Formats: sequence, structure tokens, C-alpha cells
Amino acid sequence: MATRVFADEELERLRGFPEISREELFRYFTLTPADLAFVDPGRGRGPADRLGLAVALCTLGWLGFVPDRLATAPPVVVARLAEQLRVDPVEIGSYGRRAKTRTEHVRLAAQYLGWRPAGALEFKELDEFLLARAMEHDSPTLLFRLACEYLISARVIRPGPVTVVERVAHARHQAQAETYDRLAHEFTPERCAELDALLIVDPSLGMSRLRWLSTGPVEASATAVKAEVDKLGFLRNLGADTVEMSVLPAERRRFLATMGRRLTPQALERRDPQRRYPILLTVLAQSATDVLDEVVALFDQAISAKFSTAERRMRDELAERGKSGENRQALLDELLEIINDPQIPDEQVGGLVRGDRIGWERLRAAVAQSKPRLPRDHGHLAALDGSYSYLRQFTPAVLSVVRFAGGTAATELLIAVDMLRELNATGRRKVFDDAPAGFVPTKWRGYLDEARKSGSSTAYRHYWELCVLLGLRDGLRSGDVYVPGSRRYADPAAYMLTPAQWEPQRTEFCRLVGKSADPAHALATASDELHEAVAELETVLAEGVGPVRLDEDGDLVISPLTAEEAPEEAKALKAELTEMLPFAPIVSLLIELDKRTGYLDCFTHATGKQARTPELKRNLIAVLLAYSTNLGLTRMAEASGISYDILAWTSEWYVREETLRAANLALIGYHQRLPLTAVFGAGTLSSSDGQRFPTRGKSVTARALSRYFANEGLSTYTHVTDQHATYGTKVIVATRREAHYVLDEILGNATDLPITEHATDTHGVTLVNFGLFDLLGLQLSPRIRDLGRITLYRPGARTETEARFPHAGPLMTRKLNLDLIAEHYDDLLRLAGSLKFGHATASLLVGKLSASGRQNALAAALKEYGAMRRTIYAAKYLSDPDYRRKISRQLNKGESLHALRWDLLYAHEGMIRARHLEGQTEQAWCLTLATNAVIAWTTEYYGLAVEQMRRSGRRIDDDVLAHISPAHSENINFFGAIEVDIDAELAQLGPTGYRPLRVRDTLF
Repeated sequence: MATRVFADEELERLRGFPEISREELFRYFTLTPADLAFVDPGRGRGPADRLGLAVALCTLGWLGFVPDRLATAPPVVVARLAEQLRVDPVEIGSYGRRAKTRTEHVRLAAQYLGWRPAGALEFKELDEFLLARAMEHDSPTLLFRLACEYLISARVIRPGPVTVVERVAHARHQAQAETYDRLAHEFTPERCAELDALLIVDPSLGMSRLRWLSTGPVEASATAVKAEVDKLGFLRNLGADTVEMSVLPAERRRFLATMGRRLTPQALERRDPQRRYPILLTVLAQSATDVLDEVVALFDQAISAKFSTAERRMRDELAERGKSGENRQALLDELLEIINDPQIPDEQVGGLVRGDRIGWERLRAAVAQSKPRLPRDHGHLAALDGSYSYLRQFTPAVLSVVRFAGGTAATELLIAVDMLRELNATGRRKVFDDAPAGFVPTKWRGYLDEARKSGSSTAYRHYWELCVLLGLRDGLRSGDVYVPGSRRYADPAAYMLTPAQWEPQRTEFCRLVGKSADPAHALATASDELHEAVAELETVLAEGVGPVRLDEDGDLVISPLTAEEAPEEAKALKAELTEMLPFAPIVSLLIELDKRTGYLDCFTHATGKQARTPELKRNLIAVLLAYSTNLGLTRMAEASGISYDILAWTSEWYVREETLRAANLALIGYHQRLPLTAVFGAGTLSSSDGQRFPTRGKSVTARALSRYFANEGLSTYTHVTDQHATYGTKVIVATRREAHYVLDEILGNATDLPITEHATDTHGVTLVNFGLFDLLGLQLSPRIRDLGRITLYRPGARTETEARFPHAGPLMTRKLNLDLIAEHYDDLLRLAGSLKFGHATASLLVGKLSASGRQNALAAALKEYGAMRRTIYAAKYLSDPDYRRKISRQLNKGESLHALRWDLLYAHEGMIRARHLEGQTEQAWCLTLATNAVIAWTTEYYGLAVEQMRRSGRRIDDDVLAHISPAHSENINFFGAIEVDIDAELAQLGPTGYRPLRVRDTLF
């Protein structure tokens, strides 16, 4: 049983000593006076026995058990303990020749430390703990690690790994039975028949219902919307939206849903009912939420697409109108010239206009060319009316199956939605006389007024219905309207901790982020900070010279920073290092890094199975390269000689976002420990930016953006540290605001990097982000385009501010509403706490708060607070050119990694061919993994080359090295045949475990 989880060599490793870190060495292997007295009680215990007992004593607290062969303990451990005991470290070699001595010493050490061996009671408690964890996680390796951590916390000596694995296997089996028991009330004969029917091929669909439910749309068309509405109707007929799944932990539900979507219907049919039915029921319940979200998202996207088309049509018509009106404009100019000339008597004006100066012909032509005056929106809604018939193909279906709710701000709109739903259901064409129109924006009310005056009930119906649909779309985006039962469009209040949940967490949150819970104290501190920053800016502006100054009109002038060139010494050094680095195919690089990091072990089977064939690593590398180079599995099968079926199976069961994230963390952790990495940066500063890739085929994430794509494309939004590591990747729609996604990966950062400051370009900036970053104890440091044109805010009266800061004061044109911030300050902290403690996704909240109008008091308070923080930042940024260069330098690091990703993604012209978000996300993470592998490999070999130079007597300053980027691909071959032979590649490494550096001025 155990070898199905761990290979024999892995079991052997678990019985022995692992590598030890510096922190662990000092923490666990420092003897106290009491420990020294215990080890050497003065009864004639020999040096070997004292040293062996000390190793056993400290190892028990470190590992939770004592390996049989103490002589194999890490040499640094033995040396440290020997120094404290004043004995020779070689004595460990003669320790414990009698097994009884070793056993007795472990017993004594356990007794001294208060540890106990695992007995019946301890195993019972361990089984209970593992069952609770197995309901949340199904991975045997994770459960094994959790079991070891539990035993250490309970001070129970860990038994052999085989015994622990058997307990893990028992817990997993119990978890399956427990899962069925908790849902047993759902498995009536009727329900079981419905679940089994999901696995049968439906002739009308040409596939099973299970596959149909799991196949997402690839475009936001009327047909696609209606197809998702059909799915929603099917699920509701089965009662999927009413299934209560909260009896299972969220992780168990996620695991079962993943299984259901990856297993074929045939494989599910072969599973016993106790395992099959919980999987199918979970898929059904999750699909009810997912499909509802998809219906609303497609509704938004389809309406927005026609809205954008109408906008383009309106702009084209305005351009044509402008061209045709040139003659009338020239006529007007001539008329004004005659009328405004005081030398021309009034009685002659008419003659000149109708006579030789202008003439009847031009006047009549101008009258003939006259056009009706444009409405306030320049005809946008009228242009959208051209798509009314298309919108009618799907909007009635959406309104019939989706129920909407909202706050008081959306009351009239929701009444209108209910009336429109009734109009659709009854076939009535005329809008009800009492139908509300107060929700209609001012720019569109003229359409309704004109239609009412003309008596056209059809026109009124069209414009009123379009206003309802657009209002509904905007309300869903801002959160003023929400969808009960949805996850993505739920009540915004559900994304925040409730006041009752927040109360016990407020103090801890304020301690973590360094904020006062008292609004008066917090705002006073912020006001002082603002005055201090503005005082620095005042000093700069008073000088009147330099890149930041005031012109003659008192307007702010910000001269661009001169380009920061890398020192010539750094350029020359990089050229030398490039000549010294070995050449390596990308395959060899990935194999070599796995030897040192074990990142491929992070790819676990989606079912939790742990049996790993010898060829698995080879197959994983081929799949990773297939996606990161954009070759695809078919081309990779041809290039590597591994069959397509094997690659597809490996991709399906091992390569997913969670395993890619874990592997990426392993690479980042290794890169962070390299000596040269600290030269690049402290790891506290990061940046984020979008990179756009063209797409092939239809996809709901693809958009047309003529500036970047010939047809359509998408964006990957990546987060990069000042050490050149990419710790976050997200696929987003290219036309969406990047600012909504800035906080996601920072808050979800699972690395050991203590990110405290984050840089973006203008696309990552909103007032909401400025406010949230500060409330979370972070600093947002963007490079803002046209910074001189942004509005700066003052906390007090204009006269007071300008008297205190005569140069900078006039730039602060708006007064802060500090009372609004103070009134909602605790809610602002609660909002930030909800994000900090993982209660909500930042992109969801930021998007809704950014779209909220002033009627949302919390959003208004957050934007006001963000305005204050932006003013403080702008003043500091403008006052310090070195700080501006620091931000630019960090953003340039992100740009260099963009270039490296383009080098990697070379096949098929870099076009992303995955059509669904899941596949696109997995490919983006594969590309990130390959990029970080290149960064780690290059950093390591740069370090080896620098070390060799320094040994030869060269002086190389860290300040020069800091200008050299490891985003370097000259020594790595991404092309050619791809042969994944792990043993052959490892055999090429030298005795040190590395490739030999090249001698300069040679080719090989």
C-alpha cells in the first residue's frame, strides 16, 4: 500500500535526515544549560554517546522522530553540537553500535522533552485528525505532511512512514464513505436515475449531458446565450440550484467537481455508486452556479458588443456629418462677417446676403442641406436601436430565467425589469403607462420624450427597453443590482465580512497593516503626511528650475526623466558573462532545475493518486514545453517522439493551475535563495503589467483591438518582483481595466517574498486602488501618464492651503470630504480586512467599487480616501527624481520579461489557440513557469561565473551586477528537435552538479 504513494527511494528518504536550513540549524540545534546537563549528567557517559544523545535530542524536536542512522546526520548539525559539547565531531562515527543504546537514548530524550510513542490512543486521535483533513484535501502527500505536523504539535514520536501512509489511506477511504453519508438524503431512486442519465449520450446533443454541461461557450452571440439559458433550465428542472452542498467542506466540493469534469462518462460509470453519485451531484450543483454566472456574463458581453458597434457607427456618422457641414460652416462665417461689420448699414445687410456677397443659390442650398439637431448623446441610442431585433433574440430568455435584486438605488430599475419581463411574457407591445423612467440617464431622456410627443408607442418601447437593458448591465457591473444564487454577481455585501465577523478581527487586522482603528487619529496622521509631502513639493517648486516646475501661468511642468542607461562597465560585464555561460537547450535547463528544486514533484494527479511512472517527468517536461513554446501537443509529439495520447493524458490529469502554481513557487523559492538574487533587489518591490497575445478561433476572452491585433486577442496580467521572478499570472479580457486585477496576486502571494510596494503604469491606477493599497498596509507606486493634469486634493480651505504653500497650494484644486471618510472609516477597514483575510477576490470588489456611482456611500468614501493617498503619493513622486527612476527601473524589469516570454512563445506566431479560459490560464502559467526557469538558471550560472572571476582576483561590485538582467536567452536554445532524456542530461553535469562554464572566446 505504501509504495503506491511513495517510491522506495522516497520512503528511504523519509526515514533519514533531510537537508537543513540555516534557520533550522540555529533554532533546533542550540543546547540550553539544562540540555547540556541532561546529555552529560556526570556519570561517565563517553564523548560518542554524549554527541549521539545530543543529536537524538535535537532531532526529535526538529523532525518529530529520530532516524536509525544518526551518523548520517548533516555534518553542520554534528559540528555545531560537537562544538557546544567540546567533543570531536568524528566521534559520531563510533556512536550507537549497539541498537539497544540508540533505542534507550531515544527513550530518554523523549522522556526529557515530554514526548510519547504512538500507541492506540495516539493513533485514534491521529485518525480523527486525518479524517477531518481528508474531507478537505485528498492528496496523500499533503495528508502525510499534515499528519507529521500534527504528531509534532502533539509531541508524539512519528512512527515509520509506511505506518503513517497506511493511516492516510484509511482516512481517505473513510472520507469517501463520510462524503456519501453526508449526502445520502439526496440519493433517492429518482435522483440516482437522473444522475446516471447524465452519463448517457443524448441523441439531440450528440454527447452526454455531463459533457454538455462542462462545455463552455466560445463567443457571446445570441445563440450562445440561449444555449446557456437552456442549460440553466435543464439544471433547474433537476433541482440543481436547490441542492445543499454546504455539508461538505469547500475543498472537498472542489475536488469532487474536478474529478467529475476530468473523468469520462465511461470511467464514472465503472465507479461504485458510493463514489459516483457524490461526484455527479457536486458537478450538478456547481454547474447551476457556473451556468448562471455564464448567462449573466454573456448577457453583459453581448449587449456591450452591440453598444460598441453602435458607438463606432455613431462616430462614423458624426464624421460624415462634419464633412457635409463644411459648406454651411463657410456660409455661416461669411454671414457673421457681414453682420458684425459696423461699416455696413443695417438696411444694406439683407441686400448683401441675398445679393452678390452670398446669393440666393447658396442660401437655398444651405437650407436643403440642413439636418435635424442631434440628441444629447449624438445619436448613440438611435444607432443601438438598429440592433434591437438582434437583442430581442436573447434578452427575453435571460430575463425569464434570471432573477435580479438590488438596493434602494436600483428600485426603479428593478420595477422596470419586472415590467419588461411581463411585457415579454404576455406579448404586449405598448409599455405600461406607469412604467418608471427615472433610472434613464439624462442624455437619453430626450428619446423617450420625443417618442411620447410623436405618439409612437413602438419607438417608446424600443428606447425604453434599451434603457432598461443598459441600466441592468451597468447595475450588475457596479453591484447596485445583483443576482441571488450567483457567485460572480452576488450581493456585494456577501463579499465583505459581516459586522459580527469583523468585530473580533478588527484589532488583529489593524495590527497587521499598521492602521489605527480610530478615524480621528488615522485621518490626522494622514493629513500630517499630506502636509509633509506637499512641503517637499513646495521646496522643489520654489526653486523654479529642474524637471518639475511651474510655468509662467502657474501650471505644473513635468519634464520626462532622461533615459537611465546601464553603465558601460555593466554592459561589458554582461558580455563577458554571456561568453562564459554554457549553451543549453530549454529541455536540458528544465531537467537540470528539477534536480535541484524538485519542481516536477509538484505535479500531482487530479484524483490524488500518487503512483508515478519513471516516464512521468519526461512526459511532464514535454507538456510544459508544448504549451510554453506554443507548439501544442500534436507538434510536440512529433518533435519528442512521445505519443500524443500520452501527452494529452498527462496534460489532463497533472497540468492544472494549482499544480503549476506550486511548481512555480518551488522555482521562485530556489531563485530567492541564490546568492546573486539579493543583488537584483530586496524582494519587497514588485510591478504588474499586461502583455497582449493574438488568438486564433473564437473565444469569450478574445476581443478585437486594432492597435495590438490583426483580428482578436487577449491579455496576460503578470506580477514581477524586483528580483525578476514572476509570481502571478492571470488571463484577462484585453479591453478590461487592468487596475481591477492589480491586488489579486499580491494578496494571493504564496511566496516568501515580503511585497510591501507595488508599481504599475497608468492602466493599473484608480482611486479605489490607492485607497485599498494603503488600508492594506501597502504602497501603490504607479508611473502615471500626464501626472500634471490629475486633480490634487487639500484637507482644508483654499486660502489656508495657498497661504501655507504658495507654489503647491494653487495646484490643490479640490477639497477632501474628510467627514465622509470618517463616517465610513470602520467600513473601509472592514472592506480591506475582507480582502486581507481572503473573504473576497480583490478584482470582483475593485471592479464593482470603481463602477459604483456617488450614491454608493462606501464607494464614495473609498474614492475620497484614495484621492487623499494619491495626492500624498504624487507630491512625494514629483519631489524625488531618484524615486521616479526607481519606479521606472522596476517597470522596465517587467518589460524585459515580456520580451523573454515572446522569445519563448515562438511557435504559430505566438497565437493562443486555446478557446476556453481554463486552457488559456494553464498555458499562461506554463509560460510563466518556463520564464522563471530561465531566470533561475541564468541567475545561478551568472553567480557561478562571477564567483570564478572573483576567485581569479577580479573586483566586481554588486552595484554593477544590479544593472544586469537575468531575463537573458542568448545561451538557451528554444528551437530544434526536443529529446527528453533525463538520465543522459543529468550525466552531462559535472561533479559539482553544474555544467562547466565556457572558456571565453570559444564557441563550445
